[in-house]
Amino acid sequence: MMKILYICTHNRCRSILSEAVTQHKGEGLLEARSAGSQPSGEVHPLSLTYLAEAGIATAGLRSQSWDDLTDFAPDVVITVCDSAANEACPVWFGNALVMHWGLADPSKIVGSDAEKAAAFRHTLELINNRVSALLDIARQDESQWSDALQQLVLTTTDQQTLGAHA
Repeated sequence: MMKILYICTHNRCRSILSEAVTQHKGEGLLEARSAGSQPSGEVHPLSLTYLAEAGIATAGLRSQSWDDLTDFAPDVVITVCDSAANEACPVWFGNALVMHWGLADPSKIVGSDAEKAAAFRHTLELINNRVSALLDIARQDESQWSDALQQLVLTTTDQQTLGAHA
């Protein structure tokens, strides 16, 4: 089983969405947690709304510090902050491959309910596609994970390529 830790600063939206989608799609091959360097202490309510709408379980999701997960020992750490918006990404110093998924924060959308819904649904679609790529790797023999993950890290520099992966 591949263990994945999603991190961001506040652990209230994108990292929570990523954890939930990964747990939902993981087929027993992926195990996910999420945490923040400065957790807000609450999950954004629209995160829960749109996860539920997508049929993804929300029980047990919580905003927490990465200090609470010292025993998790992830194989992969994925930062989900939006560097395009000049967000500061937390830095992970543990022994894991680190990847970056630049995701715009749908909880920061100012607009109509329909615009907010579209932003959350789009973010969930991106996460779903990216988790599919991780699941493909997790189906391989564990001895091949490192090379396959390194190749995936290289493709994340082209967000369109990874976002289009089905």
